[in-house]
Amino acid sequence: MILLQAQSNGMFSIIMMVGMIAVFYFFMIRPQQKKTSDQKKMVDELKEGDEIVTLGGMHGKIVAKDEITITISAGGGARLTFDKTAVARKK
Repeated sequence: MILLQAQSNGMFSIIMMVGMIAVFYFFMIRPQQKKTSDQKKMVDELKEGDEIVTLGGMHGKIVAKDEITITISAGGGARLTFDKTAVARKK
């Protein structure tokens, strides 16, 4: 009788661990992967003339871009060069 209870408690523990891992994956890891993927897609689709906001809050219009950087016009004739990963969103 005691051996049967020990086996059922062990099985219950394993099922709970698998359940906790599944919850972490679907509520924490998977949404973060999707957000990262969407951000990368948005950055890859940027083109000259798009208005953007950087992670630092700088607003501007893309005037030039290459594989790694973008140059934005921030008003008053100022042109600033940023790494593409610094783009937070399009306006």
